Amino acid sequence: MVEPAAGPPPTAPAQAQAQPAIAVRGLRKSFGSKEAVAGIDLDIARGSLAGLVGPNGAGKTTSLSMMTGLLRPDMGTVTINGVSVWTDPVSAKAIIGVVPAEVRLFDRLSGEELLEYSGRLHGLPATDARARTQQLLDVLDLKDDAKRLVADYSTGMRKKAALGCALIHNPQVLFLDEPLEGVDPVSADVIRRLLARFAASGSTVLFSSHVMELVEQVCDHVSIINAGRIVVTGTTDEVRGGKTLQQAFIDLVGARGNDGEGLSWLGSSSG
Repeated sequence: MVEPAAGPPPTAPAQAQAQPAIAVRGLRKSFGSKEAVAGIDLDIARGSLAGLVGPNGAGKTTSLSMMTGLLRPDMGTVTINGVSVWTDPVSAKAIIGVVPAEVRLFDRLSGEELLEYSGRLHGLPATDARARTQQLLDVLDLKDDAKRLVADYSTGMRKKAALGCALIHNPQVLFLDEPLEGVDPVSADVIRRLLARFAASGSTVLFSSHVMELVEQVCDHVSIINAGRIVVTGTTDEVRGGKTLQQAFIDLVGARGNDGEGLSWLGSSSG
């Protein structure tokens, strides 16, 4: 039998496109005797809007912190578009944007000053930083509050300002830890639409969330983490398996608690 002739080697753009935006191998982290992340492997394709979901204490924040260079792993590697986060951190951090769960901002700056300052820190010329700031303030519905101090911003406004800071240098990959935690519905809708638009442009988003409905609505890729291990990863439809993502999550992770058994006094109006 004659083997078909091999085709030409892939071009550089084709090779780049085939390379995952985020490639994680053997990532581990322990705190004392507690193993928070137990050797995870994960690939996120370029242009994906991916969700990382899991119960409290599953290792979501620890994993994202290691992927973004905020926390050094005990073992393992992380590459972002082929750049190693831990052997070339400067290059890696130049192409990512990060919104951590605990957003810490410069409270004595106005929203406008904060975004412009972030742009300048990322090396943008002053005119570009100023122009992008105005565009982001408009899209994030912060224009009317641009001159207010960040200290006076609500939780939703702070999350949107942090997102603006993470986007102003036009990163290739965006990481967000619980981006809608404590955010009002109007602000949440603004953030959802902006993330979808960002991913549709060919950039990549990975975010953690407890909100299964959000992940199911907007994500094309889902990974479920439990006890520091990835228990399933794939397209949203593959992970759902014909069920809701909420039910698939419960089936995989296991229901917790005992429905209040032993709390015979709870809800009783008698002394």
